[in-house]
Amino acid sequence: MEPLAEMQTRHRREERDLQARVTQKKKSATKKTRKGVNSDCEDLERQLKERQKQERASREGEATASGIQGSESDASTHEDTPVQTTREKEGIAITLQGTSIAEVASENGQPKKRNRAKERLTKRAAEQEAAVEEAKKEAANQPDPKAIERALMLKEFKVNGLVEKVIRPDGHCLFSAVADQLSQAGIPLGPDAAGDMKEDQRYKVVRKAAARYIEGHPDDFVAWLDEPLDQYVDKIRDTAEWGGHLELLALSKTYNVEISVLQNGGAQKIEPDLKGSPEPEKIWLAYYRHGFGLGEHYNSLRKAP
Repeated sequence: MEPLAEMQTRHRREERDLQARVTQKKKSATKKTRKGVNSDCEDLERQLKERQKQERASREGEATASGIQGSESDASTHEDTPVQTTREKEGIAITLQGTSIAEVASENGQPKKRNRAKERLTKRAAEQEAAVEEAKKEAANQPDPKAIERALMLKEFKVNGLVEKVIRPDGHCLFSAVADQLSQAGIPLGPDAAGDMKEDQRYKVVRKAAARYIEGHPDDFVAWLDEPLDQYVDKIRDTAEWGGHLELLALSKTYNVEISVLQNGGAQKIEPDLKGSPEPEKIWLAYYRHGFGLGEHYNSLRKAP
């Protein structure tokens, strides 16, 4: 049997060790984890008190049953007797937040600390991986707008007897597509076009033509703008600003052409409506919302051979 004095000394040492652990846990707690840490500390203190109480009661019961009152010589005898106490040298089992775990004692008598930060990171990584997998499943079940749009466009091409010339998606696609259509129809691009101008530079002439018309007819456009007319004209003429319906309208009137724009599920016509002008030539464009990485895009449509 462990001598009473040694047991009391051990109990005091265990209480000091536990108090040090509790203090460290509370210092490292955050606002979010403070409640759980306090609960853990209360569990540890309660378990230590209960175990020490059981040890004292067990020792008193054994001493009474054997009739041994204990003397210095008896204590010396008992020191040489290998008795296993309630606290095993290999480790103790404690319960933290309802989960039973084994903490193996280290060489200095302190139990190894649970790495809560690592556990939280592992849990968070598992949750993120599960969310990614769920998103992939949902995406797989969603219709592909790019594929749907492409199928409808191909159907329109066939109905109208057209083939597609892909235009580089560089911000100038509308103007490059119109330039290609005008060249196919034999319509001069304008006075800014040089005879030896390369195909990939013709958009510059068409940009200037659109900007010139908008600048010369402010009443037709200013109500649709969110900025001063002169700033808008400068962007259309000199930058890679995307063109849209206003630029198509300006080009339709500049070149006296009817522009048919095939798009997802139908076609849009932009007519010049110029009184006293000859019958307008018809040109074709393809407009995509989903088919190209940069977003909205125009291609040129030529008559099928």
